[in-house]
Amino acid sequence: MALAQRSDSPTSSFHAETTNVPAVSMVTTLFFMWGFLTSLNDILIPQFKHAFDLNYKEAFLIQVFFFVSYFVFSLPSGKIVDAFGYKKSMVGGLFTMAAGALLFLPAASVPSFPLFLVALAVLAAGMTILQVTANPYVAVLGPERTAASRLNLAQAFNSLGTFIGPAIGGLLILSAAPLTSAALAQLSPEAVRAYHLAQASSVKMPYLAFALILLALGVAIALFRLPHLPGVEREGTQVNDSIWRHRHLILGAIGIFVYVGAEVSIGSFLVSYFSQSDIGNISEKVAAGYVSLYWGGAMVGRFIGSGLQQKIAPNKILGICAVMAAILVVATMLTFGHVAMWSVIAVGLFNSIMFPTIFTLSIEGLGPLTGDGSSLLVAAIVGGAVIPEIQSALADSMGIHHAFFLPILCYIYIAFFAFRGYRHN
Repeated sequence: MALAQRSDSPTSSFHAETTNVPAVSMVTTLFFMWGFLTSLNDILIPQFKHAFDLNYKEAFLIQVFFFVSYFVFSLPSGKIVDAFGYKKSMVGGLFTMAAGALLFLPAASVPSFPLFLVALAVLAAGMTILQVTANPYVAVLGPERTAASRLNLAQAFNSLGTFIGPAIGGLLILSAAPLTSAALAQLSPEAVRAYHLAQASSVKMPYLAFALILLALGVAIALFRLPHLPGVEREGTQVNDSIWRHRHLILGAIGIFVYVGAEVSIGSFLVSYFSQSDIGNISEKVAAGYVSLYWGGAMVGRFIGSGLQQKIAPNKILGICAVMAAILVVATMLTFGHVAMWSVIAVGLFNSIMFPTIFTLSIEGLGPLTGDGSSLLVAAIVGGAVIPEIQSALADSMGIHHAFFLPILCYIYIAFFAFRGYRHN
């Protein structure tokens, strides 16, 4: 993908003079859908952990396969946008997501955990196309000075999806109380297989419904008259510059890597964390509802941040949020019970503006390289695979409570980027 206009200036960039509200509104539905489906991974982890008798490290392969797909498919997605344009790429991304959702049906029928991982990878491939397309597209559908605010607003609807996703997923997927290891040991091999099949089959109807919704949304996007933005695509333009020469972009990509890693690590552990006797002492189904509050905080924060960033420098708000998030994670590690629960839930509020703010600060001043920079930033979402997998290994060895020190390190780096690393010439 390339988001550039024909220009001899390396720092020029295309932006619409006024915000195209209908187009922004339509594209924002994509932010909602990929947020909703991404948050369901937090429900699939405990469900598949029981269904396939996995440890935490094995169960977290769900996040590994999902987010590694971002890394694998980000640059090819850019080429797809170059070849077919934004609108067709968005439609293709939605249809690819629908194919991934439909693959859940045969995976549940076998049942096969590896096939579920393949289905998640296909689902994530479609999301990657949407990420590479929608983020910069929203950024140029209005004046440059409001790009950060506009992207934060669009990402707020992404957070709306992650807010309601765990609650709905908990109701649809975590419908039956899992059996303990002791109870399973008393069952015959046939009964154990029937139990695992029932646990895995709980995803069939929900993901069939999601596939149909994605297909319908793809048709709606295809029929909607999204504006053609002259000069947005590279169209063969040669640029005598490289993204690797822009220090703030590279540091921003690391920021996206650790941010997504920290957010996913925390969110993925919440169901198991809250169900522990010394933390929430609640069932996994009830805990899934509390996970929605974590993502709901991100939604509220993005609506607030969209307004604040029109008056306060985005980097300052980012730095404050990173420091507060680190303090809250420290608090949950040092406490138990409801204090530990609400401390980690509150992290979601301060996560809110991080992704869109890091994104817009990182592509500032790139001009014709904006598209290449966007692809690099989307590739950095692979942090959602790497960091949770490391934390899951730590959780297996030292317990969930102590493993939270890893997100603290991530937030410290984001604070550095906010106060110093974002600067560019």
